[in-house]
Amino acid sequence: MKAIRRFTVRPVLPEPLRPLSDLARNLRWSWHAETRDLFRSVDPERWAAAGGDPVRLLGSVAAARLGELAADRAFLDRLAAVAADLDAYMTGERWYQAQTERLPAAVAYFSPEFGITAALPQYSGGLGILAGDHLKAASDLGAPLIGVGLLYRHGYFRQSLSRDGWQQEHYPVLDPNELPLDQLKEPDGTPAHVVLALPGGRSLRARIWLAQVGRVPLLLLDSDVEENDLGERGVTDRLYGGGSEHRLLQEMLLGIGGVRAVRAYCALTGHPEPEVFHTNEGHAGFLGLERIAELRAGGLDFDAALETVRAGTVFTTHTPVPAGIDRFDRELVARHFGPHAELPNMEVDRILRLGMETYPGGAPDLFNMAVMGLRLAQRANGVSLLHGDVSRRMFAGLWPGFDAEEVPITSVTNGVHAPTWVAPEVYRLGARHIGARRAEEALSVGDSDRWDSVADIADQDIWELRRSLRELLVLEVRERLRASWRQRGAGTAELGWIDGVLDPDVLTIGFARRVPSYKRLTLMLRDRDRLRNLLLHPERPVQFVIAGKAHPADDGGKRLIQELVRFADDPRVRHRIVFLPDYGMAMAQKLYPGCDIWLNNPLRPLEACGTSGMKAALNGCLNLSVLDGWWDEWFQPDFGWAIPTADGAGTDPDRRDDIEAAALYDLLEQRITPCFYERGRDGMPDRWIEMVRRTLSLLGPKVLAGRMVREYVERLYAPAARAHRAMDPDSARALAAWKAQVRSAWHGVTVDHVETSVTAATAELGTTLGLRVRVGLGDLGPDDVEVQAVSGRVDEEDRLTDATAVPLKPVGAPDAEGRWVYEGPLSLDRTGPFGYTVRILPGHRLLASGAELGLLAVPSEDLAGAGLLMR
Repeated sequence: MKAIRRFTVRPVLPEPLRPLSDLARNLRWSWHAETRDLFRSVDPERWAAAGGDPVRLLGSVAAARLGELAADRAFLDRLAAVAADLDAYMTGERWYQAQTERLPAAVAYFSPEFGITAALPQYSGGLGILAGDHLKAASDLGAPLIGVGLLYRHGYFRQSLSRDGWQQEHYPVLDPNELPLDQLKEPDGTPAHVVLALPGGRSLRARIWLAQVGRVPLLLLDSDVEENDLGERGVTDRLYGGGSEHRLLQEMLLGIGGVRAVRAYCALTGHPEPEVFHTNEGHAGFLGLERIAELRAGGLDFDAALETVRAGTVFTTHTPVPAGIDRFDRELVARHFGPHAELPNMEVDRILRLGMETYPGGAPDLFNMAVMGLRLAQRANGVSLLHGDVSRRMFAGLWPGFDAEEVPITSVTNGVHAPTWVAPEVYRLGARHIGARRAEEALSVGDSDRWDSVADIADQDIWELRRSLRELLVLEVRERLRASWRQRGAGTAELGWIDGVLDPDVLTIGFARRVPSYKRLTLMLRDRDRLRNLLLHPERPVQFVIAGKAHPADDGGKRLIQELVRFADDPRVRHRIVFLPDYGMAMAQKLYPGCDIWLNNPLRPLEACGTSGMKAALNGCLNLSVLDGWWDEWFQPDFGWAIPTADGAGTDPDRRDDIEAAALYDLLEQRITPCFYERGRDGMPDRWIEMVRRTLSLLGPKVLAGRMVREYVERLYAPAARAHRAMDPDSARALAAWKAQVRSAWHGVTVDHVETSVTAATAELGTTLGLRVRVGLGDLGPDDVEVQAVSGRVDEEDRLTDATAVPLKPVGAPDAEGRWVYEGPLSLDRTGPFGYTVRILPGHRLLASGAELGLLAVPSEDLAGAGLLMR
């Protein structure tokens, strides 16, 4: 029989145990070992059955056991100590409070997904895990973030395999009352709501759930409320589910509803209002429209409101290809805004222009969420140095005339939250050598360039740690593999072989991530005979642990999984290569520490960052990767291997895969397996241990989310907050008017004549030339522009590379023709082919970049001359 209604019955804890409820509902337990150990001691069997979820645990413990614990003095002492530690963590001064600069009072951080813990499954892959690590690191640093997302009733799908290895999806229903969440409530106790207007007089209502992530509140909007019609109730049903209109409504709710939720939360709790809004990918870009609407209601016109919003907004792109960006039909967007829908006082054409692809090759009938995100943010970044470069080239059309290097998109390389991803055994080894407090600070704050103390750890301790972690992974894999085969229909009598799967003394390679085609799950299968020889080598075998999910609509990705699974099912090799279904945070936390090698072989440069290898590295696992994302930036032969790429323009995809797979096999056969199995005089692999040591000491501090969040604070949040404070209503109106004047008058800005004090084709290194430039400014004046000399090396086509820009100064008044003369020095500071040019940019104190308006004036072709040749 099926229940017609469902309730969640919460336990009533005895008074002495009441702090357990507070500990369970603050997600700090997900990265705080002492809190987890405390809950495990409540009832170890039920803790395991609850999947390590304190809320589920407390809902299942017998009343008699709770009574025992309430009278157990040793347990109550532990409970008091852990509760006091949480209180000190929540209220004490941390890194952020120790800074002397005036930092933002609060930052609102919007993301479509958040991977905090497996107990709150609101993530699908790297974007969500990154967002979760961002919040946790901000909490550890004391940064006052407010997270904003959606609460998906089905979360992301659970994955299993059919007998023939085809991915199958399951969507378990999540009850928010059974999750570590609380409803945000009005003073009268009723649930707080946000409401969006929809076409046809309909409305979309959403409740606001609160997840407490250490010091950081995370607001999650849930449309499954009785006041909504059936269609609107399903808006937050699945992460990245549904068609275009469904996705558009999700993103309107996230952006517009999210700002309204932040306002409600701040009003109800007294939390400071955000000075900075951070858009993690384009999905939340509509938040800028809501903020413009707020300012217009306060009396600003659209252009002044836009300048105010831009000043305090940061946009992060994670996408290396245009196909990865959400784009909607313009007519669909137009239908959901305006007089009979949302933001009724906003001109629809102004909204549409924000998302218009105005660059060559753009589609005028589509609304591009990333383009809108960039136009609504004064500061933008990619997520690795290489991805920043890719992003500048991908979006260069928005800043016509500028070289890609000057497109105002910087980069902050992602990091991972070490307390979440470092195995307890690794942490205990570090704490034994430098003390628990120093170890905790090293992993969370990340303000050191090197962990030199790793040098003091004995080789034997490192090697024993690596073997014990490998052994734990072997046991975990066998348990999960047995469960998977039962799901696939196998009987117990068929599964005896699983007891011999993997060997704790064999070199173990991990590969786990989403399965789009560019990540090339099956590159390792390119030469199956060669792979079998690696797996079954009599003296230097390898073993693979593989996991990953394909998007439910991606049959190509599912075929890749099936191909891999069928190979791994072969009785000849199934003890050496396994595919584990249902990859998620809980599995990942066991997988990273137990692997010796972390494999990553995407098509370069399509991996924006790729943080899984960072998590592996923090556990002493070595990386074997294509030079893409973060590995392109930080690879050194001291702590890993680079797979050569065959990315020449003339290489077809099949040929490229053949070449790169062969390079992968070569590395494994000739360099990696000998290094692992070679033994020194003490019976240990000395070279391997040294690479592990260097990975921990040199790479460890770099890959921390604490380092990443500190960079966001110092390089993006603090400047955005300063710009926000400077943009009072009068300044915003003045800046908007100035921009309009500059745009209308720019046709009159010209570089008319350029001369230097040296006319020879060669000059000595260290020479300083005098540069004199005559320019026309039309209706503008010197205060409106910056005239620059740009110099650097030149290539065969006289294009400047590695250029430096130096401002020139106006001399006197305009001449009889209204032309201005600018002068300045030009230092010849590099040998070889050297050149210079002159350009004019708009100049204003409130601009974050000279390229911000996308306007540029340079000399005409007939003024251009050969570059100076230096000797």
